[in-house]
Amino acid sequence: METDLQLAQRAALTGAAVALPHFEALAELSREVKADGSVVTAADRAVESAIRDVLTAACPGDAILGEEEGQTGSSGRRWIIDPIDGTALFVAGDNRWLILIALEEDGEIVAAVAAHPAQGSLWWATRDGGSFEGRVVGGRVVAETPVHVSAGADSVAGCRLGVVPEDWGRELVAPIKEVTPALPWPIHPALMIARGDLDLAVQTGGQIWDFAATSLIVQEAGGSYSGVNGRLRPGPGASVYARSDALREAALTLVGDPAARAAS
Repeated sequence: METDLQLAQRAALTGAAVALPHFEALAELSREVKADGSVVTAADRAVESAIRDVLTAACPGDAILGEEEGQTGSSGRRWIIDPIDGTALFVAGDNRWLILIALEEDGEIVAAVAAHPAQGSLWWATRDGGSFEGRVVGGRVVAETPVHVSAGADSVAGCRLGVVPEDWGRELVAPIKEVTPALPWPIHPALMIARGDLDLAVQTGGQIWDFAATSLIVQEAGGSYSGVNGRLRPGPGASVYARSDALREAALTLVGDPAARAAS
């Protein structure tokens, strides 16, 4: 019998198969600007529709929340979908875009998948089950590898920092960048924290679908997640990922307290 995680992986791979032909033919891709100023394309809608079809066929009683189609259903089990996380990257031909799928049960994220289709990688986690990275070859996941955050000091100064999106929230991240530079990120910074390649990341804006999957992957890799407002569950606004609770809390203090910034 297919587990929830296997279903999420299958849905992500189905979405990737829909997204990649669009990514390879960007000149022909229709796009528009939404009311919030973000870009949406025919690929976003097609990918979400394909993922919804997979999830609905397997779990017809579950609710689904997607960025493009909103919520359907009202079950205590809810799938949360970001069909193309980083549409601006997608339309620019940048391969760092993601497909994100998470399962929430009674308000808690219990399973998560993050796919980098154009890079051929898949990341996943289950509550109390750890976090993993794999390669996608011929539509199948291979080379499953556990991932874990790195060890080190819990000071913001000198830590390895990632900021996403890179051109949003400059005022928000300025206090942190005063004490440590932001580094380039070949994959989503949250995943780099889960693998031990970064220590701290700030995602300067988003909705629950931007954070639901990546928050669990970081937490199950031994790391920490919260909104900038301290909220521990994913939701709208800016968020912070870190390899430890202490480092995340230090970053939140630095962002929110000018006196702490001066003393750092």
